[in-house]
Amino acid sequence: MSTPANKFLPSPKTAAIVGCPFRGGQPKLGVDKGPIHLVEAGLVSQLEELGWKVQFDGHHQFESLAAESDPPIGKLKNPRLVSKVCESVAQAVGGHAKAGQLPVTLGGDHSLAMGTISGTLDAYPDACVVWVDAHADINTSETTDSGNIHGMPVSFLMGLGEKYSEFSWIKPALRTDRIVYIGLRDIDSGEKRLLRENGIKAFSMHEVDRYGIGRVVEMALDHVNPKRDRPVHLSFDVDALDPSVAPSTGTPVRGGLTFREGHYICEAIHETGLLVALDLMEVNPSLADAESVRQTVAVGCSLVRSALGETLL
Repeated sequence: MSTPANKFLPSPKTAAIVGCPFRGGQPKLGVDKGPIHLVEAGLVSQLEELGWKVQFDGHHQFESLAAESDPPIGKLKNPRLVSKVCESVAQAVGGHAKAGQLPVTLGGDHSLAMGTISGTLDAYPDACVVWVDAHADINTSETTDSGNIHGMPVSFLMGLGEKYSEFSWIKPALRTDRIVYIGLRDIDSGEKRLLRENGIKAFSMHEVDRYGIGRVVEMALDHVNPKRDRPVHLSFDVDALDPSVAPSTGTPVRGGLTFREGHYICEAIHETGLLVALDLMEVNPSLADAESVRQTVAVGCSLVRSALGETLL
């Protein structure tokens, strides 16, 4: 099957891997090792075999950004560090996107999406976001119980909730009708309210069960990209997959996407020819036995390949 041309990327197509070994948005050790494992599993050569030029200049080093003193602001944990890292990621992703490359950001925790999506919207102001996750990650400082910012990036990108000078670099550029969720199944009560009040479209696992993944992806794209003319940023948290498929992640929730459903989403987004940025987040190699880690890393690489054009036939 021939690969569809990408409507936004020049030829030869170049993928820029942005390795983000960062865990400041949540408390569990190890998610900062995810990107290193993914690259060591051969991701660069796998993408080259699919016909991509791959730019990878090593993983970003965030040690220099670590604030010496970073006490909570209200409930927000590690706010200065998360902000500085995400601003740095925004500049990296935006730079690659403006250079006509497709940034593939490997996390790290999902707070990084504040950076990746800010970078994409800087280069492509009319882009839409397909967010694949067990969680909505739209808590605000008022609704969060934990204070972990990996559960809050969407609210920052939309300008919801209280404003903090430490995050003033984030433009509230993500419109409520330019994001759609797939795979939700663990949503806080405050998040449900925010989704309803802002009319944000979400397809939970209930809809996946009811309609099947093919129809759900079609309806999701119909909502955020009805004419199929907008650039697409795909932000994929591996905990969207059922823990039997991807066990090595920080907040696993039973009843998730199957292996094939996760891959179908990536394949279908690729087929649109509209993908301009990809995040793969929350692979945590320290949270399971060696075989579970190997399985999760292999699935992560496989999802990236599917989004960048690998097909079954």
